Amino acid sequence: MTKNASHQQLFLVTGATGKTGSRVAALLEAAGHPVRRGSRAATIPFDWTDRSTWAPVLAGVDSIYLSYQPDLAVPGAADTIRAFSAAARSAGVRSVVLVSGRGEPEARECELIVEDSGLNWTVVRCSFFAQNFSEGAFLDDVLAGTVALPNGDVPEPFAHADDIAEVAVAALTDPRHAGEIYEVTGARALSFTDAVGEIATATGREIAFIPISHSEFVAALGEYQLPEEMSTLLVYLFGTILDGRNTATADGVQRALGRAPRDFSEFAEAAAATGVWTPRT
Repeated sequence: MTKNASHQQLFLVTGATGKTGSRVAALLEAAGHPVRRGSRAATIPFDWTDRSTWAPVLAGVDSIYLSYQPDLAVPGAADTIRAFSAAARSAGVRSVVLVSGRGEPEARECELIVEDSGLNWTVVRCSFFAQNFSEGAFLDDVLAGTVALPNGDVPEPFAHADDIAEVAVAALTDPRHAGEIYEVTGARALSFTDAVGEIATATGREIAFIPISHSEFVAALGEYQLPEEMSTLLVYLFGTILDGRNTATADGVQRALGRAPRDFSEFAEAAAATGVWTPRT
């Protein structure tokens, strides 16, 4: 049946509990759009590893925010994206916005799959998230007052998750963004050492950055008892992607939204004000 002009678009947001997916869903809902949140705990459960959940969650959907967990760089991601894109097209989905990783050859393979899927597409290609310090892998280290990582001197233009979400929502709701690749970065590149320094300034706390070797990093991940898939991903990112290839800033936020991206200092000050970096007593 052809969807008529009065039809209100239904948006599927995969990764709806994640850093960007939760923001995309909230922005869409705040604007009055119907949203189906894709997660294992949702009313209509969705699980990347259980393909029997795909058809129910795709039923009636017009557009998808496609955020693959844990990352497009992990083994098997391309096959999953290919199968899911085909399922989406068969279900009558018309457009997809793929959030992708900057500088990742495996992510580019997934982008090409989406571009060739027959769906209207937009790619939002992101650098390392600033929110990894406040909502992700490095939060506990910041709270402890010591962040120990390799590649501490490699500049990275940390992207703000709010910028990523706003670009994605623009692409989901305005067909003028179809066929675009938006590289989303922060306003400037700074090293992990400098990023931790800015967080320390924003919090008024002493937070040290300690450079370590890759072997020490791998050993430390083992002590954290992270899931093997996540540990492997972090080793890959720090051993491959954080080699300087992503140091340059990009104009994705400016092109998509007509404004400059948020600066890391803005992120640090806002996060500090929430108390997220206040040590628990």
